[in-house]
Amino acid sequence: MTIFTSAIAARWLGWARNHVLHHAVALGIALTATAWVPLGEADPLSDTIPARLADTGLYADFAARTLAPGVLPFEPQYPLWTDGATKRRWIRLPPGASIDATNPDVWSFPRGTRLWKEFSFGHRIETRLMLRGGDGTWRFATYAWSADESDAVLAPERGVNAACESQPGKPFDIPARTDCNACHLAGPNVVLGFSALQLSSDRDPLAPHAQVPAAGAVDLSDLVRRNLVKNLPRALVGTPPRIAAASPIERAALGYLHGNCGMCHTDSGQLASLDLDLWTSFAGMSIEPQTPDTNARRTTNGHASRFVCDTSTHALRSASALRVSPGDPDASVLLRRMASRQPLSQMPPLGTHVADAEALELVTQWIRSQSGAVRVTDRTTQADAGARSAGDPWVPESRREYSRGGYVAPTDVTDTNSLDVCQTSSSSQAPLISKTPKD
Repeated sequence: MTIFTSAIAARWLGWARNHVLHHAVALGIALTATAWVPLGEADPLSDTIPARLADTGLYADFAARTLAPGVLPFEPQYPLWTDGATKRRWIRLPPGASIDATNPDVWSFPRGTRLWKEFSFGHRIETRLMLRGGDGTWRFATYAWSADESDAVLAPERGVNAACESQPGKPFDIPARTDCNACHLAGPNVVLGFSALQLSSDRDPLAPHAQVPAAGAVDLSDLVRRNLVKNLPRALVGTPPRIAAASPIERAALGYLHGNCGMCHTDSGQLASLDLDLWTSFAGMSIEPQTPDTNARRTTNGHASRFVCDTSTHALRSASALRVSPGDPDASVLLRRMASRQPLSQMPPLGTHVADAEALELVTQWIRSQSGAVRVTDRTTQADAGARSAGDPWVPESRREYSRGGYVAPTDVTDTNSLDVCQTSSSSQAPLISKTPKD
């Protein structure tokens, strides 16, 4: 049964007041409350969430933007899409501490660990903080930069809607504190983007939006050599991890799905019952995680999706639409949901208002490259699965247009068959949302 968190529910209910469908959260998870301590000036390694970014321990000299001793930059090879934001990331471990990588998929971070991520659209907008307190609890905060970048102060708990525009007409929101939980607490990994695969020196040259690591940025080899990561399986120490794939396109596509979807869609997270595993695992593997027949392929290719929208009730019902229809991008629900930015159907469900054009093209190429017979396991036929809608039309591959900022539909498209979009109800009553977990 789908359970709404207060933060997500509040966000989508706010949209409903403006006659937009509030979001039926596809994560379907119950989030635990994050423990918070009073604000105030504090030692950088205490559990306190300071009122200013300058007091979090990131900078030795805030005005000069000089990093504090022990703060290390890093750059994941498969970054999360955030509407084209430029990001910088740092980590700081307590003196003498190290990360336990006995489980190469789920690293254990020492208490006192701090991570920061800065978001910019030509100028700094926000910097997010994660810290692991002395009680083992992870705490989250975000700091909003002033227009002149002279200061960054703790953002309100509810976040800041439309803090800036990521592109003309597209808002960028600073998340509420509980929004952070939706991604970071949905699966077994709280820390995202700092892992054996993400920090591998064998970087994927086709990875969408990957930035060149900054001077001094650490990778997996650096961390092991400096004893900041211990107990990593020997095979991963000797050979940098990489995704096993049938082609470079598949490697990049599976990497993107790992970094953007796998934190929730895993075989051990709160959505495990969906049997949709987009997380690339290295546990128990020698060097590469699996043969090219990876879990991501197994749980998507030819696999019936339970997500389809009934435009008469706005509820979700079962149908035989496929998550990935091998060789046929237009019939693949996974790609349609990536392209959608309707609240009910978009994936990811939070943190983005603009579809990722580069990723859509990459995943389109990957699906097109698949071959083999498609076996539909649901009782209905694929042709019966369509629902006509004009809300956020899916455009056949031959008629798509892409822009640098995101996916756009041709202006002459007014009505198409769609498996993943509901029409906005003309009624003032909030739409009925299915409580059944969906993928």
